[in-house]
Amino acid sequence: MIDPTTPDSRAATTPESILARLDGRSVSVCFPCRNEADTIGPLVAAVHAELVERVPLVTELVVMDDGSTDDTARIATEAGAKVFDVETVTVAHSRGQGKGNVLWASLLATNSDLSVWCDGDLQSFTPQWICSLLEPLLDDPTVTLVKADYLRPEDRGGGGRTTELVARPLLSMFHPTLARLGQPLSGEFAARRTAIEQIPFVQGWGVEVAMLIDLADRFGADTIRQADLGVRRHRHHPLAALSKQAAEVAATILRRNGVSADAVSSELLRPDGSIVELNLAERPAIASLS
Repeated sequence: MIDPTTPDSRAATTPESILARLDGRSVSVCFPCRNEADTIGPLVAAVHAELVERVPLVTELVVMDDGSTDDTARIATEAGAKVFDVETVTVAHSRGQGKGNVLWASLLATNSDLSVWCDGDLQSFTPQWICSLLEPLLDDPTVTLVKADYLRPEDRGGGGRTTELVARPLLSMFHPTLARLGQPLSGEFAARRTAIEQIPFVQGWGVEVAMLIDLADRFGADTIRQADLGVRRHRHHPLAALSKQAAEVAATILRRNGVSADAVSSELLRPDGSIVELNLAERPAIASLS
């Protein structure tokens, strides 16, 4: 069973306390980005100031740039991150695309024992989130993954529509222990490298739900925890733009539960007759590359 979020965990965890408990383990923080010039600077600067300079908690502060055409790379570099280009990092492998491909590339570009990921379009971020996500990994050596839990304000359109309308119903049907997670598709999470390098990465929007299913299957659902991060604000996407995301999440869950690839279409058909190709490809487990 997945442990419930501890509501007061944010107040109890400090960078100093996390650093004291690392016991020599290294930490990477990665922001996957594509055209996030409006938000990435303050995110990187906050982590650098609080968790690199004031308290030397973060060993690798990385922005994985997925073909940005704005000033994302320059702004992130000036704010204190080491910026990598996805295609440069993955040049020795087949060409890939999608958010999952970016997350996979970040493991190639880093080597820390504990990895934390946060989306690059956050508007309510605090470095305390990093500490809260790391804490369960330090409390229990069997924990493999810590997912963020949070509230999404209704004044900004709410959120979690793909979660509530697609992911949660399907997880409830096929993986009820995972359905207890507040935000199973959260882009904010922390993982133990020795565990996450053992699983493949779906390249598209199905990456987060595939990660949950694969880790639960391999190590047990009780190794997945969640941490309360308070309120999350981010760039709002219109409903129509979420249909591809929803289709990829649904297809990933179905494929993980024995529905053959032939039976799950890799195309999303729209009412106007247009066809959207779904990104259901996968990257191999990092451990299998060595």
